[in-house]
Amino acid sequence: MGGDSILLIIFLMIYSLSMINVEITKTGSENNTSALRKFTKRVQGSGVLNRVRSLRYKERLPSKYTKKKKALKKMIRRAEIDRLIKLGKMTEKAPR
Repeated sequence: MGGDSILLIIFLMIYSLSMINVEITKTGSENNTSALRKFTKRVQGSGVLNRVRSLRYKERLPSKYTKKKKALKKMIRRAEIDRLIKLGKMTEKAPR
């Protein structure tokens, strides 16, 4: 690795709604620390980090199909419990 002719190109790609590239070029007299500082400033300015942090714990909304499936499961389970209570094989829970 030569000193003056090094081009430091750093790509930060995020595959969400769009791809964002942050690129800096290192000049001959610039050291690695200042190039890294310049890169972090560009990343902060582009808003990439804020977007990633906001999406970090986001959960997808359940689809209509999964909601229906879950409701059907609950209904079947409730009917089975009612049947067992009626047969006397299960005691009814006391209300809280």
